[in-house]
Formats: sequence, structure tokens, C-alpha cells
Amino acid sequence: MESNLQIILQQLQAEKSIDRDTLIEAIRSALESAARKGLHPAAHVTVDVDPTNLSFKVYEIRTVVEHVEDEATEISLEAAKALNAAAAIGDRLKAPTEPRDFGRIAAQTAKQVIIQKIKDAERDNVYDEFKKREGDLASGVVKRISHGNIIIGIGRAEAVLPHREQSPRETYKPGDRVRAYVLEVDKSPKGPQVVLSRTTPELVRALFQLEVPEIYDGTIEIKGIAREPGSRTKIAVHSHDPNVDAVGACVGMKGSRVRAVVEELCGEKIDIVRWSEDPVELCGNALNPADIIDITVDEENKVVLVVVPHDQLSLAIGKRGQNARLASRLMGWNIDIKSEEQLTGTAPDTDMEGYPIEEAEPGDEAVEE
Repeated sequence: MESNLQIILQQLQAEKSIDRDTLIEAIRSALESAARKGLHPAAHVTVDVDPTNLSFKVYEIRTVVEHVEDEATEISLEAAKALNAAAAIGDRLKAPTEPRDFGRIAAQTAKQVIIQKIKDAERDNVYDEFKKREGDLASGVVKRISHGNIIIGIGRAEAVLPHREQSPRETYKPGDRVRAYVLEVDKSPKGPQVVLSRTTPELVRALFQLEVPEIYDGTIEIKGIAREPGSRTKIAVHSHDPNVDAVGACVGMKGSRVRAVVEELCGEKIDIVRWSEDPVELCGNALNPADIIDITVDEENKVVLVVVPHDQLSLAIGKRGQNARLASRLMGWNIDIKSEEQLTGTAPDTDMEGYPIEEAEPGDEAVEE
């Protein structure tokens, strides 16, 4: 039987990529379960397996007593001393035993126990593998779509792209390849649960790290991201090397780097602005390409009043307030945009005057390091 176990162990190691100690423990548990079926139900059974040659011995754990009343759990002092000369009354002793029909029972029982232990070990391995990949990009193939959620095969696991984490611009069908951000990995009774996202601002960060070597090596830092998935994203970048232009490096030669990110996001617009600790300068950069006449900062309330030419008001605020809203999230300040005529009272009020900055939806807030 030991030779058969050696063969089984080698096959499982090759096929399942499970370490030898885990497999030996699975075999030991299987033999222990099989041994219990061939002994008294009240007996305490344990199995020792030699990891070198996989030889095993079955023991019953018994209590040393003066007079034996329960043969399944007790052993006489005389018999105990034959096994261990130092045995005394009250000691618990491992007594070698051989269950009835152990070979046949082991063959029937051990198989199911080993299979279950191997499944558990595989789940733990997959969980450990993907837990380390939280915060990274993962690529896979769409397997099916269920109740709006997309099930994606990524290596040895299946991941879910929930409906709430899907960009409104994107549609998928089985067989499509998908690259997404690993949002979280949890354990569940059915195995590891890998949740992906295509809407988180961190997806944009990860894509730029992939496309821009200067971001990957830390020369350029992404200081903030504000995103409305499927529509537009603003990122603020800062260079730690005065000889490296942060915006130019992210844009790339003829826009090649930013274009690769835009294509991955299915045409989502991306504005790359230069980061500054000065809120006036950062606000001006974030509201590009609108011309700005004046910026007034209320640091106590974190409010910025921006004055622009009347013909630039719509451009500064953006369609449905998007440009101003994203700039506000990027800064973490509330931005109030007025035209010069509105400020002096020489022009009638419009729907755009003092456009309120909407609160960010969950997951869309500016990300700052």
C-alpha cells in the first residue's frame, strides 16, 4: 500500500501543484478516517505517517487504569508497561492496533477524504495567489454573464465583474478578453471570490503605471485622480526629477502613451494636469483649457472663486458641470465659477452662475496619496 501511496503522491504533486506536506497530511487524515470505521466507535484513533517512505501505523489512544472497564478507551497497567516501562496509572498511551478489513475500508474511505483535502488545498492556494494581487491588473476571458454580472476566467480562478463596477461605455460578450483592476479577494465556501472593477480611479493609475515607465519607477507620481467612468478623467501628476516633464512623459511621443490608456478605457477622455501645492495654480491647471481672469481662495472653508470671461464660462464649467466637478474632486475643494460680468452685476444671471459642485458618487472621489 505504501508503494501505491508514493505513486499517488507524485501524481498529485505534478497535477495539482500542491506541496508535499499538505498532501501527506491529506493522506494521514484519510487513513485516520478509514481506521475509525474498523474500530470501536468510542475509540480515539490516530495515524502516524513517515514522510520519507509513506509507511504508516495506526494507534488507539487509551488511558492506563488499574482495572479495565472499557476496552475501547482503557488499558491495564500491565499491558501499558509492556509498551512503555515508564507508564503509570492515569497516563494516556498510544497502543498499536490493526482495524478489521483496514485495506478494503481504506480504499473506499480514503479516496473521498483525500479528494476533499486536495480541493481545500487548491482553494487556499488560489486565494493566497490572488490575495497578493489585490490592487493589480488582471486579464481574463469572459465566460458568461449572469444577472448583469460578468464572470471572467483568470488563470485558475473565476472572477466577477459586478454590474456596479462596469463602465457604462462598455459591453461584453462571452469570449471577449477583459483587463480589470483586482478590487478585493475574499474567502467563500465555494472558493476564493475575486471581485474586479472597471470603474475605480485606481484602474487609471494602474494603466498609466503600465504605459509610463517613469510612473512605475517613481520618477513621476500621480498625486490625484478624479473620474467619471466612461466619460472623463482628470489626473494630477508631479515629477520628482526637474529634468523630467511630468505631463509630457504621461502623454508620450505624439500622444502614444495616453492614447493607449484611452483605448483601454474605450475612448474615455483623459485630462493630464500638473500638480501644485498652491491651490491657485492647481485650480488653474485643473480647469484647463478655459482662460481664467482671477482666482480667489478661501482656505478656511476650502472654497475657490474662479472668474472667467463670459464666453469662457461654459467651457470652464463643462457639459453638465463635468469639468468643474472633476476639478473640484481633484483638488478636494469646492469651486465656484462666475463670469466677469456676473461678478460685477453687468450681465443677467444664467443657469451657469455659481454652478454647485455635485458630491462625488461612491468610488468616484479624488484619490490622493
